[in-house]
Amino acid sequence: MFQIDLVAQCKKNDRRAQLKLYKQYCEGMFCVAMRFLNNADDAEDVLQESFIKAFQKIDQFKGEVTFGSWLKRIVINKSIDFLKSKKQQLVSLDEGYMHIEEDEDWTVEDGIGVKQVKQAITELPENYRYVVQLFLVEGYDHNEISQILNLSGTACRTRLLRGKGRLRELLKNKKYVTGS
Repeated sequence: MFQIDLVAQCKKNDRRAQLKLYKQYCEGMFCVAMRFLNNADDAEDVLQESFIKAFQKIDQFKGEVTFGSWLKRIVINKSIDFLKSKKQQLVSLDEGYMHIEEDEDWTVEDGIGVKQVKQAITELPENYRYVVQLFLVEGYDHNEISQILNLSGTACRTRLLRGKGRLRELLKNKKYVTGS
């Protein structure tokens, strides 16, 4: 059965079709949640909540993107909401007044692996971590990140640029990079 057929069946509240979609996407979406939460129990909870929301809101899925992309966005938003609910108080920065210079250079020293970069991302302050993770790990562009995090384009670019700088400093302090 094709994905579009499964989605159509899910829109009719077919439990077997829902189970097939769940089995098809649960492992990948668990990995997405783990990249944000770094805790299997929390990731499992977010995953379950995400699938419940997806099946409740499946009529809103119009097929403009793949079901996996649509579901991934739900998982990411649920992960971020979960993390925000565990934080004390967030500091809001007014970043709208700043002019951003684009810096697309994400290179690091040759000996650095993905594992070290991902670990360093988890050490970034929350407002930078989400933007950097969505950009580098999840592959979203500035517009998509702005929509997901409800930020202006300028704030998104500012946080990405600052997050990149902090990431570079973290890696440098761990002797993973040299120079600028």
